[in-house]
Amino acid sequence: MKWIKSSYSTDDGPACVEVALTPETIHIRDSKNDGGPQFAVSPKGWADFLSYAAQR
Repeated sequence: MKWIKSSYSTDDGPACVEVALTPETIHIRDSKNDGGPQFAVSPKGWADFLSYAAQR
């Protein structure tokens, strides 16, 4: 998978997120711990999350 680091993430901050896109799922992980846990959501779930987050 090709991981993409969030433009809001920094190398010195606690909020570092990466996503990897596949046709079936969107994978999310902490970029400071690339071997650590990750989770996946459906493309619709990801779109719903982004829509929700944009309203905050």
